[in-house]
Amino acid sequence: MKEPSVLDYVKSKIFFWRDEVVEIPWPDAEPQTDDFLEIVQGLPLDAEAPSAQPEEIDRDLSSAFDLIRWAGWWAVLSLGLALFAQRALEPPERGLTAGIVLYALAAGLIVWAQLRGRLKLPETASVALEVIPFGVRLPPLVGSALFGALAFFAFGGNRFTQMNLMLWVLSLTLFILAVWRPSSDSPSWPQRMRIAIGSLREKGLTFSPWSLLVLGVFALSAFFRFYQLDSVPPEMFSDHAEKLLDVGDVLDGQHSIFFVRNTGREAFQMYLTAAVAQVFGTGLSFLSLKIGTALAGLFTIPFIYLLGKEVANRRVGLLAMAFAGIAYWPNVISRVALRFTLYPFFAAPTIYFLVRGLRRGNHNDFLLAGLFLGLGLHGYSPFRFVPIFVLVAVGLYLAHRRERKASQGAFSGLVVLISASLLVFLPLLRFALANMGSFSYRMMTRMTQVEQPFSDPAWQTFFKNLWNAMTMFFWDNGEIWVHSVTHRPALGVVSAALLFIGGVMLTVRYLRRREWLDLFLLVSIPLLMMTSVLSLAFPGENPSLNRTGGALIPVFLIVGMALDGLLTTLKGSLRSPVWGQRLAWGVGVLLLAWSCAQNYDLVFRQYRDSFALGAWNTSQLGAVIRQFADTVGAEDSAWVVPYPHWVDTRLVGIRAGVPQRDYALWPDQLSETLDDPRTKMFLFKPEDATAMETLRDLYPTGSLGLYDSQIEGKDFYIYFVPPVER
Repeated sequence: MKEPSVLDYVKSKIFFWRDEVVEIPWPDAEPQTDDFLEIVQGLPLDAEAPSAQPEEIDRDLSSAFDLIRWAGWWAVLSLGLALFAQRALEPPERGLTAGIVLYALAAGLIVWAQLRGRLKLPETASVALEVIPFGVRLPPLVGSALFGALAFFAFGGNRFTQMNLMLWVLSLTLFILAVWRPSSDSPSWPQRMRIAIGSLREKGLTFSPWSLLVLGVFALSAFFRFYQLDSVPPEMFSDHAEKLLDVGDVLDGQHSIFFVRNTGREAFQMYLTAAVAQVFGTGLSFLSLKIGTALAGLFTIPFIYLLGKEVANRRVGLLAMAFAGIAYWPNVISRVALRFTLYPFFAAPTIYFLVRGLRRGNHNDFLLAGLFLGLGLHGYSPFRFVPIFVLVAVGLYLAHRRERKASQGAFSGLVVLISASLLVFLPLLRFALANMGSFSYRMMTRMTQVEQPFSDPAWQTFFKNLWNAMTMFFWDNGEIWVHSVTHRPALGVVSAALLFIGGVMLTVRYLRRREWLDLFLLVSIPLLMMTSVLSLAFPGENPSLNRTGGALIPVFLIVGMALDGLLTTLKGSLRSPVWGQRLAWGVGVLLLAWSCAQNYDLVFRQYRDSFALGAWNTSQLGAVIRQFADTVGAEDSAWVVPYPHWVDTRLVGIRAGVPQRDYALWPDQLSETLDDPRTKMFLFKPEDATAMETLRDLYPTGSLGLYDSQIEGKDFYIYFVPPVER
């Protein structure tokens, strides 16, 4: 290596934030800090420090001088300041000034410690580029284009049919055959299966300790996704009725590509719920919707693990997976039984294979990223920003990698990705081109003045929305009770503090090293929140945990990286490897336990209770009708009298086990029931004086009772009419 000059030394001191440390070896220089403790303890520089036995008490902190020099002090103080800062921002008693001051002190300490080498993020995982020459097989590519064109025209009419599905699947299959290239140094899938089966026969079913740890974290995530799923959240609202009506259409044989009911929705959830209803026997129910979205939320987690392992190491993947698995934000959007969780569900594999493809140069990864990108466009409309996100990611990579080979590989990989995603998107593309107004209506009502005019200039609202979205992790996640505990941070205390630490450290490291992955992780967060930020006509809907759902992927990756860096610092801060490992494990388990306890309370108490206050108790009305039908009455001799801003009467039918029945009977229609001699029952809101007066006039022999709900403001009247004897 070239010997550094005096100018190099001066430049390294002036531009101290860069990762270019130059020291001049003066003959009489004082010993370096790393060797100082060995010298004062009487150890020669080249001697190996005796390792402490597990039963011995660690003596690293045996004096005040050692405490001052202890490397772990930086990690403990940085983490402590960030935790106290976020705790100050927690409701109900929120100290904004204290939180800002403590976070500012934490940021200053983190920057200083990182520049001095006391704190470090885990290094980006190194990979060996696979030498797989890119090329396509022309015959299957031509066949794919031909069948794709035929499928495009066959998708007219907004219906899936056996013919257009067959053409579509043939086109996709031929495209995969045209592009896929097996690695020269890795076994094929059949070979892997044979190897795995042979290993099982020889050794039996065994798991390494690490595999058991990963499975344990996955099981913990499954607990948070499925525990009390039938009761959290407790009620449905009108959007659920629309979804179940769409699912009913699917089960009745109406296989739409785009469901136009309720301003239009993509199809994936409808077919997923229909499959759940058939497989689990749960029928057209709230639980069927919940099971489908909870499964999607659960199987987002493994790709977060894989992504963390790809960009750093398996510890980062495990930590990111753990904190994403227990966090209130992803759990709530998974449980609310709408399409919200489909955003991260498809974004996670798309980002994983995209990053893997850029780092490894394997076009198979670009192909898989394209397939998931296309599927995601059939899921939830905020995913429509992900194609722009992909272009930005590739642009960042190209801006940081000047090698011609890397640029060519990224460009050709992008072509594969776009082609694959377009083929998967083909049915919806056909519908969108023919029905652009219906396809884009919901999006345009938020981004433009189609539904209501802007309250402020668009650029002002945009930057205000951006600020509110970027601070939602620490301060306020919005006012929409459907999918959040309103006006609290989107993250718990531990996750928010770690996100702050990781964000500061990534920023400093990028300024020093200019690594594209560091910038990519930072930029990913606002980009994946952009559909919430762009709610210019309805700024009150920003931030929202549903439209920002894709951002939870880089958020929890940064959380995992920050915690891994802090624990690694603590582990190496003690001379005894045993006690260093115990210290790191202890801190990690303590933080995870704290986070588990807080997120459990947020999901299973605060969210449940706030949702119950916001939603109408259609389950209780449905239960009353069900009991009436099973005892003295019938399903079609009970009615609900509608009242403004009260229950959706379609939901009452679903809760009563009659999903296709709308139990609404308007006040001017009550007289139509006089000819029915059977036992009758009418449910109405206590404030509805018209219904009460009309029923008493029509049925003077009827009896009135009040259903006393445990939830304040959710009582309703039951007017019981005995049968007419003839």
